[in-house]
Amino acid sequence: MKKNVLIVTYYWPPAGGPGVQRWLKFVKYLPEFNVNPIVYIPEYANYPLIDRSLQDEVSKDVTILKTPIKEPYKLARLLSGNKATTISKGIITESKKQNLIERLMLYIRGNFFIPDARKSWVKPSVSFLSNYIAKHQIDTVITTGPPHSLHVIGLQLKTHLNIKWIADFRDPWTTIGYHKELKLTSASKAKHKALESKVLNTADAIIVTSNPTKKEFEAITKQPIHVITNGYDTVKTDVILLDKKFTLSHIGSLLSKRNPKILWRVLSDLIKEHADFAKDFQLNIIGSIGEDVLESLEKFKLSPFINDVGYVSHKAAVTYQQQSQLLLLIEIDSTDTQCIIPGKLFEYLVSKRPIIALGPEGSDVETIIKSTNTGQYFLYTDYNNLKREILKYYEAYKQGSLETQPIGLQNYSRRFLTEKLSKIV
Repeated sequence: MKKNVLIVTYYWPPAGGPGVQRWLKFVKYLPEFNVNPIVYIPEYANYPLIDRSLQDEVSKDVTILKTPIKEPYKLARLLSGNKATTISKGIITESKKQNLIERLMLYIRGNFFIPDARKSWVKPSVSFLSNYIAKHQIDTVITTGPPHSLHVIGLQLKTHLNIKWIADFRDPWTTIGYHKELKLTSASKAKHKALESKVLNTADAIIVTSNPTKKEFEAITKQPIHVITNGYDTVKTDVILLDKKFTLSHIGSLLSKRNPKILWRVLSDLIKEHADFAKDFQLNIIGSIGEDVLESLEKFKLSPFINDVGYVSHKAAVTYQQQSQLLLLIEIDSTDTQCIIPGKLFEYLVSKRPIIALGPEGSDVETIIKSTNTGQYFLYTDYNNLKREILKYYEAYKQGSLETQPIGLQNYSRRFLTEKLSKIV
């Protein structure tokens, strides 16, 4: 007999973006390991990105529970236009460029919505789920965040019911980069810290996506912490031909602080110094992009070489990955992002295209790329090495020999990772 497990998640199809992928795939494979997932999601959620194609991946055999959610972003849009949408996507303008409305919205978001803008969903969810759990004799609940309001749901269920509670952190809580941009008062910072500590010390088990996050949480709690990274799923696609241009493709959001001026400088210099490179080069940007990044690209005279695609479905994003000559993975140059492993990295790994990654020293991303032999990782000070490597890749492109020889990728398959999860459950 399969074990029933209740999964509380905010992101679920038709939501798009990286937040939906992790539990969509866990739910897909859990039945293979004698676990029956029951998924609880918000009704009428205000998702910043929509990808209706992902609905096809949800099995008709999965029980989906819904209750309505009220969110402040709709009202915020009436007051601020598209600023509320960009903030909900995580794209925050640099402080010195923020107007009064942006500063006010960030202050309100940070200090009046603790832990986040979905806090109003906690009370009705606890009421609904308490009855459902008792009626259906469910003894295990998993919450996944962000939004961390979902962990507050788990906290209250654990407090009132005899259940096993597993808290899954796709990202850290108080140390994530954008947390510093919320203009928090000292009292609000203390509330976040206290709530984070209470969640970490009450959950029966904690799951994180990287070793740095595990180390961070070990300083707060003695509860067992397991690392289960994100991963890749096997997707059948048509035969895809590589781009004729020497394409460097970044897939996903380019936040304002995720703006690698060293890379723009390298590309600008290569264009100036090599006429054939200038003729062949194209920079594909697939996803949301901050105004600060666009300004930097203009400054380095890269605008004529940009193919600004915008947001596309997950299926289309996979196609772009597989047809690009090189793939770009860019993370903010900060110790706060050492623990961030973008979900797209794992799909990059199986695309058979070399990866150029930039990020902070000590990142798990560097370890994964090097151990799988799938590309090169650079710090934001590596101008000469970055330039030399891109030129080397370009020469391989001209000779028709640009490819990778990956190793050890099976450790990141969604099925393998779900088996690890099932053992914790």
